[in-house]
Amino acid sequence: MAAAALRIGVIGGSIAGCAAAVAGSRAGADVTVYERSGAELQDRGFGIVIPPPLHRELVESGYLDAGMETAPVATRVWLTREPGGRSTRELARQSSPVTPCNWGLLWRSLRASAGAVRYLRGEPVTSVGEGPDTGAVITTARGEERYDIVVGADGHASRTRQLLAPGLRPEPAGYAVWRGAIALSALADHPQELELLRGAWVTLGFPGGHGIFYLIPGGSRHPGAGDRLLAYAIYGRPPAFPDADADPGPYVRELAEEHFPAAWAEIVGHGTHRTTACHPVADVQVPRAARAPLLLAGDAAGVSRPHTASGAVKALQDALCLERVLREGPTAAAALERYADERTAAGATLVEMGRRMGRAQVEETPDWAAMGQEEVDVWFRGVLAGTRHYLYEQPGAGVTA
Repeated sequence: MAAAALRIGVIGGSIAGCAAAVAGSRAGADVTVYERSGAELQDRGFGIVIPPPLHRELVESGYLDAGMETAPVATRVWLTREPGGRSTRELARQSSPVTPCNWGLLWRSLRASAGAVRYLRGEPVTSVGEGPDTGAVITTARGEERYDIVVGADGHASRTRQLLAPGLRPEPAGYAVWRGAIALSALADHPQELELLRGAWVTLGFPGGHGIFYLIPGGSRHPGAGDRLLAYAIYGRPPAFPDADADPGPYVRELAEEHFPAAWAEIVGHGTHRTTACHPVADVQVPRAARAPLLLAGDAAGVSRPHTASGAVKALQDALCLERVLREGPTAAAALERYADERTAAGATLVEMGRRMGRAQVEETPDWAAMGQEEVDVWFRGVLAGTRHYLYEQPGAGVTA
């Protein structure tokens, strides 16, 4: 396909939008990105993890700068609080290589790789309509522009999604996730926990939920090679879903004090939280991720519960697929059909897996204190139900301390 003749409009300039812009540009298309926010986005996010093979592919193919700092680890460690006490009990270790990143650094690297792509900041899209013959028309305050393909990369509350799946909304899970990043100084008096986190990511189980902890690069606000933050995601049911504008920090500290081992409660309770947010957990998947001239990418196409750690990962995989189908052609419509076949199925698999993980780790948590290596391995093989996922490739492959 003569991709150089294509004009692609991307709605949303975050991770999914920038990745889609790189994909279209690499395939030879003329790409314009519409980002409603007038501010830089690099400080919006928290920690994320991606599979090491995907990271290598993105670097080798030019999506990411090889110099972008990451904090790779190879092991997952399961912890809980000792019954009747406040000490830490280790349950299991599993081989689980991941490449933790700082959301802001990832966004900046993708934004830089987009190169000559026209990126319109502070440019909200007011409508998307059909073109006079084929294609689509994007309307903003400055007027209308026609495109052969419009990519909806406008997040979990996507308005573009409504064009392909009218009335479809995310389905609440009934619990929440608290995300944040803590200054590494919180670990200064906890050398054992710091040493653990330098080589592993940690899952800390408690009744009715669990917490995830891992180190990430410091990011734009904290420059300097080797600088780190402690990223966390804590899942559970709040007594009442808080106001979106309320500070979630106090409840995170309260939850940690109630359920965590003393050392981890102190880290969360006394650490300086650089960023903190609370999000109700929900999921959604469109019946079809593309129908010419529209295509959905990232959370606009589907949101899986964050236990799958696949929000940014799926957006990056969507972009790689988009570039490939655009190169293969032979028409834009044919390319979008192949994209829809591949990415709709992948999204549906993630949504179902996220629900199973949510049931197992939040809604119907096991008796963590009664578990050991074998019990954790058997339990999680049941959760996976034969499905493969990069975080859980080898349950049962114990790792020696």
